[in-house]
Formats: sequence, structure tokens, C-alpha cells
Amino acid sequence: MKLKRQKKAKQIVKIYKTLFKFHAPYLVLVDGTFCQKAVMKNIDVKDRISSYLESEVTCCTTKCILAELELLGPDFHHAKLIAQKFQLRHCEHKDKAVPAADCIKSLLGDVSKGRFFVATQDKGLTKFVHNVPGTPLLYIEPHRNTVVLEKPSKKTEQAKEEISQSKLDVSASQVAKVQPKDAESSTKRKRKAKGPNPMSIKKKQKN
Repeated sequence: MKLKRQKKAKQIVKIYKTLFKFHAPYLVLVDGTFCQKAVMKNIDVKDRISSYLESEVTCCTTKCILAELELLGPDFHHAKLIAQKFQLRHCEHKDKAVPAADCIKSLLGDVSKGRFFVATQDKGLTKFVHNVPGTPLLYIEPHRNTVVLEKPSKKTEQAKEEISQSKLDVSASQVAKVQPKDAESSTKRKRKAKGPNPMSIKKKQKN
């Protein structure tokens, strides 16, 4: 079962690598809800995700995520300790922290800020991620001790088709540019074809 899940995840990751330019080590933006679920399921977040994707990963957090976990109090203390170990990514909320979900939303879709996997259990954030093409989503199954990479959303599938079609159009255009040159060179070769040897014609006339 584990091998089957990993094989499926590998196929999904290949889509993001090929069409959306993701590369290892993958950046995984992890929110507090995911950390809290990992505490409940006794999951080592980085090791489990890395093992599942069969690749090195860099788990990331922001000041807003950490601030939200702090506000949630003692029940989320261990989740905060997990998040504090992650790489801190700079967000635009330097003066005042915003809800973690809003902070994560601000980092998505702008490749200059990074190409992120998002790890969350938040249904509202999940819905938002579905509408951002090329954003992989990770979650922990509610009734199992399992991390899952969700299949590409409809928006991602649409973007995938558009990118694939664009590549086909470029290839067709390149072929069209090459073909006339080939035809022209072929015509030139035909023009250069030599006629019969004049000396051989003279010899025949003498006989």
C-alpha cells in the first residue's frame, strides 16, 4: 500500500517538475493546523514528507504562522515547537501579523517568493489552494497516520493543458520555419546537377 501511494505521488510530482518548474529540495509551507495534526499522529513532519516524496524537502514557516500558534495557547505549544524548527520565509506583514492562512495566500502564485507545496488541514486554505494553478497540496488523512499529496486541482489541470498546447504550438512553428529552408536547399542541389560529359558526346558522333 505504501509503495502504491509513493508511486502515485511520484507521478504527481513529475507534473509539477516538468510543467511548473519545481525542483528539489522542494519548499513545503507548513501551517499550524498541519503541525497540530502531526503532533496528534506522532508524525515527524520533515522526515515523513521527505520519505513520501522520495526527495529532500525544506519545510518553511512565517512569522505570522508562529504568531498564530503562540496566540492559540498551551494546547498548540508542541505544534509551535515543530514550526520553530522550519526555515523562516519572509512575508510582507512585518509590522503586524495576519492570520496564517492569509499570510500563506500572499506567498502563493508569485514565483519570485518561491514555488511552494502547501501542507495544511485548513479547509478554507485548501479551497484557496485549489484555485492557484501549479500549487501542490499535502494533508494528513484524518483517520490514518498518513501524509497524502492531493491530485492536481481542476485549475492545475487546465494550466497543464494550456502549457502542453503552447509547447506543441512552438514545436509546430519551429518545424514550419525549418521546412522551407530544406526545400530551398533541395532545389539548389537539383540545379547543380551536371549534364552529360561533352567529350563522350563527341566520341559517339565520330563513330
